[in-house]
Amino acid sequence: MQFDNIQNFHGLISRSPAMRDVFQIIQNAAETEATVLVRGESGSGKELVARAIHDLSGRRNAPFLAVNCAALSSNLLESELFGHVRGAFTGAIKDHHGLFQRAHGGTLFLDEIAELPLELQAKLLRVIQERNFLPVGGVTSIPVNVRLVAATHRALREEVKNGRFREDLMYRLRVVPIYLPPLRERREDISVLIWHFIEQHNAANRRKIEEIEPEAMRLLLDYSWHGNIRELQNVVEYAFAVGRGIVLKSAELPPEFREIQTKTDKIKKIIPIENEKKVIEQALNETKNVNAAAKSLGMSRATFWRKRKLYGFSISEKET
Repeated sequence: MQFDNIQNFHGLISRSPAMRDVFQIIQNAAETEATVLVRGESGSGKELVARAIHDLSGRRNAPFLAVNCAALSSNLLESELFGHVRGAFTGAIKDHHGLFQRAHGGTLFLDEIAELPLELQAKLLRVIQERNFLPVGGVTSIPVNVRLVAATHRALREEVKNGRFREDLMYRLRVVPIYLPPLRERREDISVLIWHFIEQHNAANRRKIEEIEPEAMRLLLDYSWHGNIRELQNVVEYAFAVGRGIVLKSAELPPEFREIQTKTDKIKKIIPIENEKKVIEQALNETKNVNAAAKSLGMSRATFWRKRKLYGFSISEKET
C-alpha cells in the first residue's frame, strides 16, 4: 500500500504534521547535550524518541542503556542505577557497576521517571548537578558523563503539586520537553501503521495480507487505540495468528472490536430512517463537532459525513 508524505524517522513512522514538528525538535535537541523529557501515553514510542536522540548525537558510538523506573523496587532500582560495593547488603558478594557507570560517555533512558521514589529523586538530582555519584555502600564518588533522556505518561507539574515529585528535579529533567501525541490525535497515521506492520508480517509469515475488508478497516479507524502504536502492532499480529487468506477480515480482529461492532449495530437499529435527519441535526447542534456527533450516534466519521451531506447540513471547519 502506497501513501503520500510518509516519514520514517529512526523507526517513528508518520505522515502527521504534528509528528513532523516532533521530529524537528528531536533533531535539534540531539545536537546539544540538553536533558530531554518525553511525555506520552503508553505505547506511543517514547523509547524510540530516546534512541533517535542518542543515534543523532555525538554519543552515538557509546552505550545506550534504558531502565523502567516502575519495574523495580526502590532498593533494586538504586542498585541498578548507581551500582553497589561488595558487602553493601546481604547478597552483595561482589562490586556491581550500575547503569550510570556502564552508560559513561553515552545516553541513559529513564522510562516512567514519575515513578522514581523521592529518596532516589534526591540522588538523581545530585548526579545531574555534580556529575558524580556514590554506589550503594560506597565511600568514594565516581565521576560520570552521561546524557539523560527521561520519559513519563504523567504530567510532572501535577506530580510536583501533589508532593510526589521534586520541583527542582523536574526543571533539571525538562530542559527540552517533547510531547508525543497519542494515535487517536493523529488518525491519518492509523492506516499507514497498519500497512507498515502488515508488510513486516508478510515478509516473515506464510500468510500474506493484500487487502483489508472495508468493515475491518472501519473498525480499525474508529477504534480509540488507548494502547497506541504498541496496541496496533499487537492487533495486526493477532490477525495474522488467527486468520487465513489474503484479506484481513473484521472477524479476525480481537474480541474488543466485535464488542464495538455489536454496540454500534444496536445504536444504529434504534434510529428509524424517518427520524435519521432529525437525530443527526440534533447531534450536530449538541456537540458542534463531527467526531463527537458521529461517536454519539455510533457511526463512523465517514458514514456521518456522508449522511450530513445527504441531508444538507453544513458545518464550519473549526467544528470538524
